[in-house]
Amino acid sequence: MVKSMTGYGRARETRNKRDITVEVRSVNNRYLDCTVKLPRAYVFAEDAIKGRVQKAVSRGKVFVTIDSSAAEVSVVKVNEPLARSYYEALLRLKETFGLSGEVTPVELSRCPDVLSVTKAEEDLETLAEDICQVTDAALAAYNRMRSVEGVKLAEDIAGRADTIEDTVARVEAQSPQTVSAYRERLESKMREVLASTTIDEARILTETAIFADKIAVDEETVRLHSHLSQLRDMLQGDEPVGRKLDFLIQEINRECNTIGSKCSDLTITQDVVNMKAEVEKIREQVQNIE
Repeated sequence: MVKSMTGYGRARETRNKRDITVEVRSVNNRYLDCTVKLPRAYVFAEDAIKGRVQKAVSRGKVFVTIDSSAAEVSVVKVNEPLARSYYEALLRLKETFGLSGEVTPVELSRCPDVLSVTKAEEDLETLAEDICQVTDAALAAYNRMRSVEGVKLAEDIAGRADTIEDTVARVEAQSPQTVSAYRERLESKMREVLASTTIDEARILTETAIFADKIAVDEETVRLHSHLSQLRDMLQGDEPVGRKLDFLIQEINRECNTIGSKCSDLTITQDVVNMKAEVEKIREQVQNIE
């Protein structure tokens, strides 16, 4: 299915108590160029994100924006060696001075640096996977939008290809008439010049044959039919075809130019102008196709 190079997709999910938002947008570009914007703390996931984009997109300038936030999880840590030292020191004080009472955890917790509160360490591998999963969802939405636009582009191009094919058929029908008209003009001119002298039919046939060979466009029209058939097949395929279509349009335009240079008939000349106008419109549309 043909896809447009331009599109937009967004996904937002909560994974492992973390709110993750990913936006993907793109504009036309000859090759794939991916830019990822994400918080500095998550830069470790950039290569993985670009890898996901490369699997989903073949060309275009793609911008990926990632935003993530999570409630901070705190962890209380016990400095056991220090707590043990405090405990033993308190017991010695109790024995030395004959004090009563027990050394309780509450008393130990009040001692400096026995307890400390720190931010919980993040599982970077899990976080990277979560970000990539949301990125995949955003890319899916992005590709759906590109596919919808691609269908419209393919329909427009196919319609213009049909117009060119119809025009080629008219050129094929008009070409023999051009030869016949040339023979009539040549014979009339010779009668006018030679007056009563007998006209050499063989010479007329020879001149007509030479002219017919010069303006023959059979090869060009056959190639045009072939190119247009290939174009339709490409539009029905599942692979990215933007670059192939760009090359094919150049070939179609070349055949149109050759027909125009061979034929001096006004009707054919007008048909060639119309074909080239359609080819140019197709070329503009192809620039939007992945």
